[in-house]
Amino acid sequence: MLNLFKPKKTVKHKDQRVAILIDVQNMYHSAKNLYGKKVNFGRVVKTALAGRKLIRTIGYTIKTETEEEKGFFEALRRLGIEVKMKDLQVFPGGMKKGDWDVGIAVDAIKFSNFADTIVLVTGDGDFIPLVEYLKNATPVRIEIVAFGKSCSGHLKHIADDFIDLEENPKVYLLK
Repeated sequence: MLNLFKPKKTVKHKDQRVAILIDVQNMYHSAKNLYGKKVNFGRVVKTALAGRKLIRTIGYTIKTETEEEKGFFEALRRLGIEVKMKDLQVFPGGMKKGDWDVGIAVDAIKFSNFADTIVLVTGDGDFIPLVEYLKNATPVRIEIVAFGKSCSGHLKHIADDFIDLEENPKVYLLK
């Protein structure tokens, strides 16, 4: 397929309109598994924005039955992150599932109509088809922000830019 909209590699500049979409569960589990710590989402957003014009920042989260994460969700809101929640699905037999892949994809496609850059804060390789679609069908620039060791290699490769939080993990982890 001929790519009529593929953007040229551009330098980040202050007039770029940016939407930041955060796969909260992916980032939480990456930081926990790699470092045994929690993510400093305020620092992650600041790095992702890089002095550009923010359109919207959304964190996609899963709500458990105990609602023990209420304080965490409120902390995200205080950082200026809009929180979208889904209930954790519990299936017969005890299997649990909760993800926002389709919701994040739909929002990314919507934002591609008026953003210059979409930053996906995730290392999940399930987003490869989304990134490929956006790069081939829209003029939007796609950036990935994640911990390199837990990020899909192909996702890093196809993005217009990849920011590896592991280059300075102390900055992106809470003490």
